Amino acid sequence: MGIASPGAGGDRLMASLSKRRIPMTVTFLEMNARPAALPPPQPRGKVALLKCEKPPTHFYRYLYDTIGAAYYWVDRRKLAADALAAIIHDPLNQLFILYTDGFPAGMAELDLRKTDTANISYFGLIPEAIGRRLGYFFLYHTCVNAWLLPIHRLTINTCTLDHPHALPLYQRLGFCAYDRQERFVELP
Repeated sequence: MGIASPGAGGDRLMASLSKRRIPMTVTFLEMNARPAALPPPQPRGKVALLKCEKPPTHFYRYLYDTIGAAYYWVDRRKLAADALAAIIHDPLNQLFILYTDGFPAGMAELDLRKTDTANISYFGLIPEAIGRRLGYFFLYHTCVNAWLLPIHRLTINTCTLDHPHALPLYQRLGFCAYDRQERFVELP
């Protein structure tokens, strides 16, 4: 079998050969009532959780890329700026930013586009914030904010490429797995 030359469909063939597929197991979790877990203690230092209204796409990309680089977050990287802005500026999509000591330490994105359901579509901490006991605090308050809305179900998913503490953290807060699927992420 020969390799096609560029101009004869070879560009597409070479592009597909250069992409990497990484397998993963995705766990889908849900919560059907406000968290019953006790509120976490206030973390040390200056901590603030702010709702980010219509963030500039470059700021969103900074958070997405910084948090997701180690976990192969690629879906939003593939979007053009106008397509990304349409998602993150949608009134039914809310972005919360965790700040510690004046800098952004994490992001949580709530997608409310399904009736009666909120989905935490992205949640994570920047590398420098990991290990400072911020994850549980941030997730708890993200969930509380979601349950202030008229929803009956809160969902989140994680995969085997995410931080190893992600799944136990979600379960600790009260999320229960309802599905697992074998998938892959395709890297450019």
